[in-house]
Amino acid sequence: MSKEVILALDAMGGDQAPDMVVKGANIARVRHPDLRFILFGDESKIGPLLRRFKKLAAVCTVQHTDEAVMSDDKIAVVLRQRRNSSMSLAVKCVGQGEAQGVVSAGNTGALMALAKIGLKTLPGIDRPAMGSIFPTQRGESVMLDLGANIDCSSAHLVQFAIMGEVFARNVLGVSEPTVGLLNIGSEEGKGNDTIRGAAAALRESGLPIKFHGFIEGDDIAAGTVDVVVTDGFAGNIALKTAEGTARLYGGYIRSAFKRSVMSRVGYLLARPALKMLRDRLDPRAYNGAMFLGVNGVAVKSHGGTDYKGFANALDVAADMVRQGINPKIIDELLRLKIDDTSEPKRAAI
Repeated sequence: MSKEVILALDAMGGDQAPDMVVKGANIARVRHPDLRFILFGDESKIGPLLRRFKKLAAVCTVQHTDEAVMSDDKIAVVLRQRRNSSMSLAVKCVGQGEAQGVVSAGNTGALMALAKIGLKTLPGIDRPAMGSIFPTQRGESVMLDLGANIDCSSAHLVQFAIMGEVFARNVLGVSEPTVGLLNIGSEEGKGNDTIRGAAAALRESGLPIKFHGFIEGDDIAAGTVDVVVTDGFAGNIALKTAEGTARLYGGYIRSAFKRSVMSRVGYLLARPALKMLRDRLDPRAYNGAMFLGVNGVAVKSHGGTDYKGFANALDVAADMVRQGINPKIIDELLRLKIDDTSEPKRAAI
């Protein structure tokens, strides 16, 4: 029998909380019989929901708090005035070792700040990175950072590459993940000093990483590499552009099939193929951004997701716990020696 995995849930985070949190946990319970949950939030709202799912209630405990982090709360406000919020207590639960991971659909900046302070960073990691799984023509890839770090040094990008490679190998199941640095061109001389420095460091690191080199924006969807590494500024723009493009094409397809009687007939004939396309591109299937680099598992669900999307975020957290991502990241970082200038060098043997 597998060892149980305990996840702390911010039951009040997200547009449809706590309903979608409870329903999502119920789906995850069926998928992962070893999961146990600690729900933080308003018991008067959570309790009636749990009574509808008796099997879920048997693997849940509820920690009551009437405080919650609002979507527009400033980080300083959260840290000073929301210490008893459902999000704060869920993160604290992991920091104290009572749970192995935290999942929240609440305020992204607040969750990152609480995770950095409450869980600390892994040895050798200067800044945690937000990563997420992307659908590609070849399958799936992981991309980081998606907005946690706007300004990055070469050393930070190298750390992101290591964390992404470990994630792709252990969670995505890629035996030898390829790593690429997102750039304005694939030629060796392109880009600024930071990205060129990161490329040189990865080539000389001595780590068992298959470094592809530079990639461009269209390589993300093509699946040219398994791990896309970039700073949070470019990463967040790429993420939002991909989400907007998916919605754009979805709207075009719906409009096209409504134009005439013949197009409606065509829709009926094409419906099985369209369902496959919809399922493949459903953002709920890729919900759950990981905060890689913190000393614990922390997953951010999209605030507007429904219970199916939240269940997928729970899948991500459970997989990260089971695969022991953090010890493997530390092992890789021990091969690097970081000097006072924060530039990576090959570790002495």
